[in-house]
Amino acid sequence: MSELSAAQLAQYIDHTVLKTDASPADITAAIAEARELGTYAVCFSPNMLPVDAQLGDLNLAAVVGFPSGKHLSSIKASEAAAAVAAGANEIDMVIDIGALIAGDVESVENDIRAVRDAIPGALLKVIIESAALNDEQIEQACRASMAADADYVKTSTGFHPAGGASAHAVRLMRSVVGDALGVKASGGIRTWDQAIEMIDAGASRLGVSGTRSVLGRELVGAQSSSY
Repeated sequence: MSELSAAQLAQYIDHTVLKTDASPADITAAIAEARELGTYAVCFSPNMLPVDAQLGDLNLAAVVGFPSGKHLSSIKASEAAAAVAAGANEIDMVIDIGALIAGDVESVENDIRAVRDAIPGALLKVIIESAALNDEQIEQACRASMAADADYVKTSTGFHPAGGASAHAVRLMRSVVGDALGVKASGGIRTWDQAIEMIDAGASRLGVSGTRSVLGRELVGAQSSSY
């Protein structure tokens, strides 16, 4: 198991607020918390952009086609472009999982490519909803993401009834993409041990909403040792 400090683990985390009743005040509070905890990025719904609070060193991610992926590619591309214009430098897009399951891998690749072409200067993460797929479909989704020049593959939205991230899915995704793409584990990561498990499986980024809780064990230790 990897030995990381809280500060090191925080640098894997996209501190995420995607709840449907999120308010501007929630976004401002999330940015302040992310800056305090030292996370790598924050991740919000695109209609919450631009943000009023100062981001400091934080990267700003927005989701696209979220959470169903059942949007026209042109809509996803426009949504992504609008989010980047409003300040996002990372986009987390959802594929059409149903198309993938039906075997239409070409349309999935084209969908990703449409978003990629719309945001040439931004980092693109592709959410494949791994818990809803079998291993072959996960591999197909990863290869389609690579072919469409994505930067990351990501396990989950956290909204699908099939579940969120698993170490098995992360390990499989990493085995397919190698060092060519990053792997983001997201959905259901609520403890320090779960976060470390995902990193040990190959995750290079984590999507977490309860970041303070995940880092809490080490934060308490750090605070205690400082007195």
